[in-house]
Amino acid sequence: MTTILHSTPDNPIPGKPKLGFFDGVGNRKIRYAVFKANTPAPRGTIVLLQGRNETIEKYFETIADLTAAGFWVATFDWRGQGGSERLLPQPGRGHVEHFAEYERDLTIFLEQIVLPDTRLPFSIVAHSMGALVALSLAPLLASRIERMVLLAPFMGLMGQAIGERGIVAVATTMRWFGLGNLPVRRDKERPAPFGNNPLTTDNRRYTRNLALVDTHPQLGIGSPTGRWLSEAFRTIRRVTRREHLTRITVPTVILAPTADALVPYLAMETLASNFRAGHLVPIDGARHELFQEADRYRAQALAAILAFLPEAEAEEADRSPRTMEDA
Repeated sequence: MTTILHSTPDNPIPGKPKLGFFDGVGNRKIRYAVFKANTPAPRGTIVLLQGRNETIEKYFETIADLTAAGFWVATFDWRGQGGSERLLPQPGRGHVEHFAEYERDLTIFLEQIVLPDTRLPFSIVAHSMGALVALSLAPLLASRIERMVLLAPFMGLMGQAIGERGIVAVATTMRWFGLGNLPVRRDKERPAPFGNNPLTTDNRRYTRNLALVDTHPQLGIGSPTGRWLSEAFRTIRRVTRREHLTRITVPTVILAPTADALVPYLAMETLASNFRAGHLVPIDGARHELFQEADRYRAQALAAILAFLPEAEAEEADRSPRTMEDA
């Protein structure tokens, strides 16, 4: 039998999740997992959305924390990464044809997996690229999602040799000339050593995540393609317009690490200032990956999430998962 989830000695699978694949847009196989709460009266279900080049396995520790707090957790790997079907003959390239495909995959996941098989109320917790997808789809989510938490939402890019404008120009040019399937830069032979990494100040978690991909290299991807970057920045421009943000009515908290070296803090602050339903919570001193950060930062993020997400009503806690007809 093919193994769907992969563990390492210091990263065990939490509980006994329901695992499988669903058909995303274009019948792409999308890997998913649903983890039940460790409490008899669940608080609801968190739809956990990953960032670029992340996997279900990377979130085992966080999933264990959330299920211990009384939540079901439903999550999946975005198309083209992790254990989901790749989109190019070169499986290591981080690619997507259209960002709308991410949104449609998320919609299918909500309709086919979350609504029938999990517990009310439903909330989204999304990191980086996943937060961008959630923001893009959010105007259509008010009837399904009670709250959203966005961690370091991908609203811009810094720390690159040619700057954000240069990257956008290169990606756009590659797309115009039919080279959008090529990576924008050559992959590094090895990830940055811990001391130079922009993601986390926690050596143990950083090393654990590197070991996961070393042990299961099929889960990793490399640099994004020109098409991926072009689509990402088109989406950023659209979702940061006030006319889009005013259509979002789902109450939202934005957890913004102030020492993020990838996404500019100012971009997250600007998003919040134009976002009537959104509230910014700075995590002072934290880097980009809040769930992979040192305990002093990670605990702040988890506490903010658990305080913000709604409690299940008593009658809902005892109710079987609803079907689409009930929605």
